[in-house]
Amino acid sequence: MNIPYGPILVVEDVPSVLGLLEATLKFKGYPVRTARNGKEALEMIAQERPAAIITDILMPTMDGFSLAHTLRTDPVMRDIPIIFLSATFVTPEDKGFAMSLGANRFIEKPIDTEEFLLTVAEVLTDDTAQPPAGLNENDFYQGYRQRLESKLLHKNMQISRTERLLETLPPEQKPAFQELLDQAIFDRNEIQKELDELHRLLAEFKGDHPES
Repeated sequence: MNIPYGPILVVEDVPSVLGLLEATLKFKGYPVRTARNGKEALEMIAQERPAAIITDILMPTMDGFSLAHTLRTDPVMRDIPIIFLSATFVTPEDKGFAMSLGANRFIEKPIDTEEFLLTVAEVLTDDTAQPPAGLNENDFYQGYRQRLESKLLHKNMQISRTERLLETLPPEQKPAFQELLDQAIFDRNEIQKELDELHRLLAEFKGDHPES
């Protein structure tokens, strides 16, 4: 299979999902590299330019939104194709923000393998596509904050509903919903960390641009 240059870089913090994506791509003959977050991805890109990047959005250290913004504002890396994957950021507003960052495609989890492979092949063979422009710093920070605050509110509501439901369930049904609750709490905490970090970055940005 012809690859423009370099491997496909898969960025995903959940080991089972990362393993599935890596195995699926390698089965079709693609060379693959993997990273667990955006920071690791940038370090790997500096060493070896990938043909495309497939990235989750909700990740620790540096999430997919920040990774895409960093790439699209770098003259050297801005034309690397980006495919977003997400099970959390899937509202129309989330997808719109993701595409405004310069993503080439957006795929919801759970992943349909055939659709996933077709999308990857289309992105790799599209020689006519112009590199997406992305957003300026101010628009990125403002849009990113809105998405995180909206998602945090949604997760808190989901947690409250699940906690109330657990109190009414028979014992045999509780383990499955407790697992859902634990995942929602984990996601909520990760979103809160990202929002806290974003507030710090936004304060720094405003300090450097007092006129804004």
